[in-house]
Amino acid sequence: MHTETEPLVRQTRDARGVATLTLNRPQAFNALSEGMLTQLQGQLDALAGDETLRVLVIAGAGNAFCAGHDLREMRAAPSEAYYRRLFAQCGRMMLTLRALCVPVIARVQGLATAAGCQLVAQCDLAVASSAARFAVSGVNLGLFCSTPAVPLSRSVLAKQAFEMLVTGEFIDAQEAARRGLVNRVVEPAALDGEIEKLLASILAKPRVAIALGKELFYRQAELPVTEAYQAAEATMAHNMMDAAALERVQAFIEKRPARQ
Repeated sequence: MHTETEPLVRQTRDARGVATLTLNRPQAFNALSEGMLTQLQGQLDALAGDETLRVLVIAGAGNAFCAGHDLREMRAAPSEAYYRRLFAQCGRMMLTLRALCVPVIARVQGLATAAGCQLVAQCDLAVASSAARFAVSGVNLGLFCSTPAVPLSRSVLAKQAFEMLVTGEFIDAQEAARRGLVNRVVEPAALDGEIEKLLASILAKPRVAIALGKELFYRQAELPVTEAYQAAEATMAHNMMDAAALERVQAFIEKRPARQ
């Protein structure tokens, strides 16, 4: 059994600025214990201030991506005040993923249920193994997955999200792709190679443009269409004055390689 001092979340970095956070409780299907949530939050807060970061990958050790909250821990001392604190802690971590100025990719190699499915939906992008399965299955235990419903209902169509929430039924990776929960599905052996293809495409783009775009993408979705256009227009104008954008546009006009 892990102790609080052990790495419930492992971080690796490469020279390109790609960080990977790996949920590291394989014996518990990477359930989100309080300790894991605390470690995730600490590492995300540190990464938020790292200007060399280009992409974040969220992965899971072992056969499961994440089976949701740690139900044994949750039942140890039940009280509404405790549950409010726990779900607020999880919600803060999920919102930190959205607030990061770099794309966050879920590497889903196996089971993703309840808050684990929430984590996939909260990531900006997701690449799944064909062996992965997804469910918001709390309702089977009498617990509607209210917090997973927040990003799920923003990732897939409303009726599809609601069906998942009220039935608790599993969907396979191909169905998850059809519904928009994941971007790409490949055979297990090809999972890392497919993520590398996605990474290469993102890393070829200016960091500033991606950061501005991610912030605007989510902000405009919550605005009325007129205000969304106003926000997008301001972002485009600001982006256009970035040195990388000015150089790349000029290079395109002059039909030459860009210098940056």
